[in-house]
Amino acid sequence: MVHVWPLTLRDGELTLRPMRRRDRGAFEALRARNADWLRPWDASDPESSRGPLDFGTLRRWNDRQARLGASLPLVIVHEGRLVGQITAGPLQYGALRTAVLGYWIDQSAAGRGIVPRAVALVIDHLFVELGMHRVEVTVRPENTASLRVVEKLHLRPEGLRRAAIHVDGAWRDHLVFALTAEEVATGDDGRGVLRRLHREYPPN
Repeated sequence: MVHVWPLTLRDGELTLRPMRRRDRGAFEALRARNADWLRPWDASDPESSRGPLDFGTLRRWNDRQARLGASLPLVIVHEGRLVGQITAGPLQYGALRTAVLGYWIDQSAAGRGIVPRAVALVIDHLFVELGMHRVEVTVRPENTASLRVVEKLHLRPEGLRRAAIHVDGAWRDHLVFALTAEEVATGDDGRGVLRRLHREYPPN
């Protein structure tokens, strides 16, 4: 099991890849257009009034963490258009073999099944290529769209963490969902979660 970077994952017209310098314009426009849509779900720093990192700093930080094997930060590209991000991190090895997933998507692309496919692609990669044992997703109870994602992918509910993450200016409760490698029937092609998703929710 080897962590390879840079990395590209594909499923039809959906591509997950590293952030590139030339993504700056599209990324900044995407974040600006979705500021109100994403604000209730964006993590915040309780000791700083600064907003999200600027594009250049974010891209360099992501690349450095990925090369160290500490995370897997990818942008979501659908039909050639950048529509969001998905990150697995921190990646914990040794006795834990655990990864935590986070993601966001353009409001205009939401509800089209893009995020579940992206999450499934990443989980399959984590289990098959990186040898992870457990993947975890935390979701605010109010985030019905993200709750639908974990439901589609059969992640198990594991309970509520009180005041778990600082989001949108305050400490917020989060529901915890998880999946282990033993719960997935993976084929010779390395697809398990994605195959099940396509079977239950066939692409249009």
